[in-house]
Amino acid sequence: MKLWGGRFRKETDSLVNDFNSSIQFDCRLYREDIEGSIAHAAMLADCGIISRNDKEQITSGLQGILADIEAGSIEFTADNEDIHMNVEALLTARIGEAGKRLHTARSRNDQVAVDLRLHLRKEIEAITGQILDLQQAILNQAKQHQETVMPGYTHLQRAQPVSFAQHLLAYGAQLQRDVTRLADCKARMNVCPLGSGALAGTTYPIDRWRTARLLGFDAPCSNSLDGVSDRDYAIELLSALSILMMHLSRFAEEIILWCSWEFKFIELDDAYSTGSSIMPQKKNPDVAELVRGKTGRVYGSLMGLLTTMKGIPLAYNKDMQEDKEPVFDAVDTVKMCLPVFTGMLSTMRVLPRNMRKAAGGGFINATDCADYLTKKGMPFRDAYTTVGNLVYYCAENSKLLEDLTLDELQSISPLFGEDVYEALSLETCMGQRRSYGGPAVEETSRQIEELAEFIKEYRHG
Repeated sequence: MKLWGGRFRKETDSLVNDFNSSIQFDCRLYREDIEGSIAHAAMLADCGIISRNDKEQITSGLQGILADIEAGSIEFTADNEDIHMNVEALLTARIGEAGKRLHTARSRNDQVAVDLRLHLRKEIEAITGQILDLQQAILNQAKQHQETVMPGYTHLQRAQPVSFAQHLLAYGAQLQRDVTRLADCKARMNVCPLGSGALAGTTYPIDRWRTARLLGFDAPCSNSLDGVSDRDYAIELLSALSILMMHLSRFAEEIILWCSWEFKFIELDDAYSTGSSIMPQKKNPDVAELVRGKTGRVYGSLMGLLTTMKGIPLAYNKDMQEDKEPVFDAVDTVKMCLPVFTGMLSTMRVLPRNMRKAAGGGFINATDCADYLTKKGMPFRDAYTTVGNLVYYCAENSKLLEDLTLDELQSISPLFGEDVYEALSLETCMGQRRSYGGPAVEETSRQIEELAEFIKEYRHG
């Protein structure tokens, strides 16, 4: 008979039993379920609701079940529906009457809520560590390429000269926000729903603060209805993971472009590339492409859970059983993508000559030419027009700005002098951009130092 079977006089239809069961996916919550039950039993004993002997038997029994699960000697059953009832049935079978007292002042509604918070709290820590590993890979590459000139792009058109270090560090900054966003999510998640009961709390004199402290929460949730019906923390985590995957996808897209023959700014290591079954010359960036593709999968998890939750009245409804699969899938996907992306980035070979060659075309020093004239006294808008005319002249005559003779330049404006050639050098154009956040070595050095401090803080924080 089901643990909840007292009200019923017929066995559950086998189809309904399978349809209703969640053990096939919530079994991964076994450790958190046992941790929560041990804390709950300790609180019940502290409050005099169960005896110390019962508490000791429950704790010992649960620890034995945990050891057996991790040894692979326990097989869960769909007849007990979910991880909570599987563990409770095993406990009662092992220790008898004391096991039946564990569920005093508790419901599966607050039990699953605490299990999921405990689980996702750990997953956030694991994902954060993986992001920090990726940031370290970015840092290592950036340190080697502070003076590597490449074209910066807008609209995928060559725009202004930057360093490869600055380009990489932009992704480092995005990942910093991902780390802090996950930390914020974890902080809001860190309240304990246990003791909310089914929805209205309990008549037993429980100590919810005691349970919260035992489980490492900052406090109990302040409203029992919200405690069992809230899944904001899961949605917020999916949102943070979706943004993280968007960042990885953008980075992946650039890597795909950079390793193409059209760009050839980098070459991916053989260990992080694949070949073609028919074209022997191919070296495909499948890792980057899969990360880009799996981003949509994580987005789908977010939209799925948002849609599930949008029409549910308070408090718990069975619809909410649909919270775990999308969250688990998104977490698994992110944890799969991050390490392989880090390996790909760490082992790729950068090709500075090709970057410099690309930077030499496209008139990406045009803004610096206009700035040169402005510093000589010409209003910027007039300088902008003057340089626009120069670029037109160069395009018509297949020349670069720095190829023009001084006579050609002075025929457009007498303000041009011999010093214009130094000003138009791409190395100068990049090196003079010392404004805060710019590509000059002084600024990328600051960014590198700050990113290193950030990684250190969050690794040990």
